[in-house]
Amino acid sequence: MSPSKPPGEAHNQPELSVSELSQSLKRTVESNFDRVRVRGEISGFKRAASGHMYMALKDDNAVLDAVCWRGVAGKLAIVPEDGLEVIVTGKLTTYPSRSRYQIVVDGMEMAGEGALLKLLEDRKRKLAAEGLFAAEGKQTLPWLPEVIGVVTSPTGAVIRDILHRLADRFPRRVLVWPVIVQGDGSAEKIAAAIHGFNKIEPGGDIPRPDLLIVARGGGSVEDLWSFNEEVVVRAAAASDIPLISAVGHETDITLIDYAADKRAPTPTAAAEIAVPVRADLQVSILDLARRLFAALSRSTEERRVRLEGLARGLRDPRDMLQAHQQKLDDVGERLNRALSVGVENRRANLGLVSAGLRRSVIERRIEQGREQLQRAENSLRRDIDRLVQDKNTRLGSLAKLLQSYSYEGVLARGFAAIRSQGTVVTAAAGVNSGQELDIQFHDGHVSAIAGSGGAKPARSAPRKPKVKTVPEDDPQGSLL
Repeated sequence: MSPSKPPGEAHNQPELSVSELSQSLKRTVESNFDRVRVRGEISGFKRAASGHMYMALKDDNAVLDAVCWRGVAGKLAIVPEDGLEVIVTGKLTTYPSRSRYQIVVDGMEMAGEGALLKLLEDRKRKLAAEGLFAAEGKQTLPWLPEVIGVVTSPTGAVIRDILHRLADRFPRRVLVWPVIVQGDGSAEKIAAAIHGFNKIEPGGDIPRPDLLIVARGGGSVEDLWSFNEEVVVRAAAASDIPLISAVGHETDITLIDYAADKRAPTPTAAAEIAVPVRADLQVSILDLARRLFAALSRSTEERRVRLEGLARGLRDPRDMLQAHQQKLDDVGERLNRALSVGVENRRANLGLVSAGLRRSVIERRIEQGREQLQRAENSLRRDIDRLVQDKNTRLGSLAKLLQSYSYEGVLARGFAAIRSQGTVVTAAAGVNSGQELDIQFHDGHVSAIAGSGGAKPARSAPRKPKVKTVPEDDPQGSLL
């Protein structure tokens, strides 16, 4: 064993930093694997918020990281998902921060028909579980649509076949929404066309179709894959306008066939389903018209024969009418005579009755008037007597009330009212010596002169109380 070299001894091998080594490896890998195609199964797929996609490609023995930048992710022919076997195209590079190598994907395709069919079957089960293929969601196709909308390529033979078939059977107005039916972005354009037709308002400048046809010619599974995309299937299932799917040949089945209201084996067959044959309708109408006229003629003849048979069992209406006319004439003549006699008899009776009626009626009315007048007089007398009695009773009550309030009742109990010059004297301090006084008792008046020793009475005849005169025009009168 050779002795170890002391520390600090120079080496021929240069020293590299980690970054320098990582960059060297990156240049080496990218220069040797600038363009590669790798086949593998997608695993650990995820889409970042930035729009970039990250995944791993694996087989039985190895795993390769893969990244697809946002600008490329939207242009991929298929949508990546776990378990999908694909072939990716891109360049190999390294990720120095983790010391790993990876492939930067710029293209992706399915790895063989088997993988496509497996993806198709898985997607079919998923969409069927959501109810997009349910029979109860299917709409009935219109029997004779006025306007037909067609979603297809404007340059292919499909649109010509549809137009020619419609012209042969029953010409209708056709609106074509041109789309690409294969390749990147085709599925989104097909779905947008279906949604666009459904957004047309009825009665606008552009007529709203009564029926839609989504059509494409035949091709491989890869060629028809756009019609297996979820966006197309969901658009067909959500269409308010009845939709016919006519994609590929009779043996080609796509998922839009399950979501459509009707599947046509070919685009030409879709045109045949959309409209009936006008010539056949004309023949049917003529046949129905002929049968109708024949039925009317036969029915008219049967009723004529039956009417003639019934008529033979009836009498001649003229004989029946003549007998009634004769009876009417006889009754009319008798009626005229009876009217004349009846009028004369009633005129005579009226004269007799009116003479006696006039005299008796007047007397009866006079007697009735006399009786009514007597009853009114008696009623008036009773009312007057009752009124006078009520007034007397009320007057007596008022007199008693007035008497109870009068000061003369107080005089009757031994009191006297003293006046001087017509004014009532209520206190001794208001009487001067020698002042003439009038003393009223309950039975008369006495004159006196006030002095220091008392008043000297002077008898005089009782003076009658003053009676208050009542004006003649006083409506109330006097109570006393």
